Amino acid sequence: MTVPEHIQQSNGATRISYELLPPVKGSSINSIFNTIDQLKTFNPPFINITYHAEETTYSPQPDGSFKSQIIRKRPGTVAIGAAIKSRYGIDVVPHIICGNFTKQETEDALIDLDFLSIHNLLVLRGDGDKLSGRFRANPDGHQNASGLLQQIMNMNQGIYQEKYVDHPSKTNFSVGVAGYPEKHAESPNFDEDLFYLKEKVNLGAEYIVTQMFFDNKKFFDFVKKCREIGITVPIIPGIKPISTKDHCSVLPRIFHLTMPNELIKEVNKCPSNKEVKQLGIEWTTAQIKELVANGFNFIHIYTMGKVDHIAKISENVM
Repeated sequence: MTVPEHIQQSNGATRISYELLPPVKGSSINSIFNTIDQLKTFNPPFINITYHAEETTYSPQPDGSFKSQIIRKRPGTVAIGAAIKSRYGIDVVPHIICGNFTKQETEDALIDLDFLSIHNLLVLRGDGDKLSGRFRANPDGHQNASGLLQQIMNMNQGIYQEKYVDHPSKTNFSVGVAGYPEKHAESPNFDEDLFYLKEKVNLGAEYIVTQMFFDNKKFFDFVKKCREIGITVPIIPGIKPISTKDHCSVLPRIFHLTMPNELIKEVNKCPSNKEVKQLGIEWTTAQIKELVANGFNFIHIYTMGKVDHIAKISENVM
C-alpha cells in the first residue's frame, strides 16, 4: 500500500510512522528488529529507513599527520527495508538521496527496490559535507531532489538511463519529499523554498513529510502557505522528542530550527537528563494531540536512537 493510500484509509484515526537509521557498519540488524519489536504494537502504517552516502573521515597517524578515508558508516538501507517487510509485513519507505551517487547507481538501486516490491520512496537531496557544510553532487549525479525525482518519474514511464533498453518495464514508485516549516537552511527566503517544494509536487511528489519542529504554530503557518500557493498533497508533520539537555543546542545547529522559549525554560529547570526525557514525553504528547485535534492524524516520529520514550509517547496518543 502506498503512503497516500494509508492516509486515505485511516479515516481520521491517529496513525504514527517511524524513521529508523541503519545500524553502523559492523553492527547486527537485530538492533533494528529490537526497535521494531517495541513499536509494532502501535501498528505503524510504514517505517522509513534513512540512506547514507559516503563520507570522508580523518584518523591520526603516529607522525602527527591525519590520513583520510572514504567510508559509508551506515550501509544497508535496501536490505533492511526488504528484511522489515518480510519479517513484519510493514510497508517500508527507504530514503533515496542525491548524495555522491551517479544517476546509474541510483537507477540500479531503484531497480533493486522494484524487484523487491518496495515502491514507496522518500526523495531527498541529502546533507552537505560535514567539514564545509556544502553539498557536493557527483558530476554524474543530481544536484537537487527535483532532478532525482524526475529520474524516478521517468522510470515510472519506462525511461531508463540507457536510451536503448529492450522492452523497458514501467516502475510504479510512489514518492514523498521533504518540507521545512522553518525553511531550508540554504534557501534565501521562505517564498523561494516553497517555490521549489511546489516544483517537486508538480513533478510527481504525492505527499510531504516535514522536518522536525517544536512549535506547532510554525507547522500550521507552513501548511497555510503551502495551500495558498496550490500545494494540495497531504502534509505529514515530522516530530522529534527531546531526551537530553544537549538536544537544545545540537538539534538547532544540525537541523537549522528554533525551539520555543517555554520549552528551553523547562529544560533548564531539569536537574538531569532523566527529567529532560520525561519533559520530552510530555511536550511531544501535547504537540501530537494538538496536531490531531487540528486534523493532522498522520504523525511521523524521528527516532534517532533509543525508543523507550517514543513508545510511551505513542501509547499516550493512540
